[in-house]
Amino acid sequence: MDVTRVGRVLRKARKLLPARKEAPRATVAEVTLPALSLPLERIALVVCVLARDRAAELLGGLVDAEAGRALRHLERFAAMPSAQRQGKVALEFGERADGAHRLALFLEAAPEALRQEALHGLPPYHRSRFPLWEGAASRADAAPALTALAERRIREALR
Repeated sequence: MDVTRVGRVLRKARKLLPARKEAPRATVAEVTLPALSLPLERIALVVCVLARDRAAELLGGLVDAEAGRALRHLERFAAMPSAQRQGKVALEFGERADGAHRLALFLEAAPEALRQEALHGLPPYHRSRFPLWEGAASRADAAPALTALAERRIREALR
């Protein structure tokens, strides 16, 4: 019985309230784009890396004040050597979320010589995750190809 009364009371109260008025729909001219969530430097970096041929055209479509600043960033990135530009991308957009786990899988599966060389090339904050192998010293006569392979496998695990 109580439930029925509550339901009836709510229905009666709704009838007594004034009718809701719908908000008028916004016209296309009134709709504004949200503010940029990324800094212009990062936008220019992504455009430079992903669409280098059309980068100036794409950045030119921004609002005038922002387009000028973005194009200056683009000129700076285009003047960088490829390796430096890739390093900038890696710094700006960080490591993979599962990079430490992938690195651990690589080190467990790697042959001993490659593991020692990889541990030698790891940054200190990653090296501290592997106390089992921390005492292992890198060979002084490690082949340059082995060093390059270890560096590449570390990069692949962390990206």
